[in-house]
Order: sequence, then structure tokens, then C-alpha cells
Amino acid sequence: MDEATVTIFVCVSCRRSLGDAEESFDQPGRGLADTLQARLRDRGQASVTVTPVDCLAVCKRPCTVALAGADKWTYLIGDLDPDSHAEEIVSAALSFAASENGIVPWRERPASFRKGVIARIPPIMVGNTTANSASEAVDP
Repeated sequence: MDEATVTIFVCVSCRRSLGDAEESFDQPGRGLADTLQARLRDRGQASVTVTPVDCLAVCKRPCTVALAGADKWTYLIGDLDPDSHAEEIVSAALSFAASENGIVPWRERPASFRKGVIARIPPIMVGNTTANSASEAVDP
């Protein structure tokens, strides 16, 4: 795996409905962030970090995470269940970290990654170029 750090940003303000009452909700993002940190620590994966964030602005698709890294495409992924998808998120982050430009081939993505992608954002461009130009990226 590349030594470059990859970050899993986890929205901790997403509200998941627990019933009909407006005040019947939980905010599972904090627990998801803690679970991801523990699983990565147990695997000895120091190159992938977890950063809780206040809002990723995808309130209708909780839980939401973003996978980001230097010179890589960023993925925004929603509709995640903190209990059943934690291992898939770790797997996706490790595949993302191992990729050259952040694009993980469709067949190699966990099911929650394939179904939950909200956006794929090109690498931040400084000047007019990046190490992996956004125009060169193709999703096989």
C-alpha cells in the first residue's frame, strides 16, 4: 500500500429516523467513526485515518462518509449502516489507498460502496494540472 495518508471523513451530525415522531432519531456517525478507528487500529493500518466532521451536507442519506487522499479522486458515500457496513468501509478505504488515483474498479468495490456513491470528485487542481489529471481518469 502507498504510504500516502488516506482519510475517511465521517459525518457525525447525520440523523437517522427511528420512527414516525419527529424527535425519534439517532446520530450514528460518532459510533461509526469510533468503530472504523478501532478496526483500522486492530489491522495496524496507520496510513488510513478517520476524521469525524460536523456535516457532509447529505442529510437525506445517513450515514455518510467521504474517502479522500492526495492526488486522488474523492468519493462521497451514503446510505451506510454503522453496524453492517463498517467492515466494507474499511475494505473500501484500503482499496482506495492502494489505488494510484483513488478510482477503485467497480467489481472490487464492496456492495455498500457500489450502491451508495453520491459523488466522485476530481483531485484538487493546483494551477491547471495534478499528478493524475481529472481528464485521464476512467472508471472501468
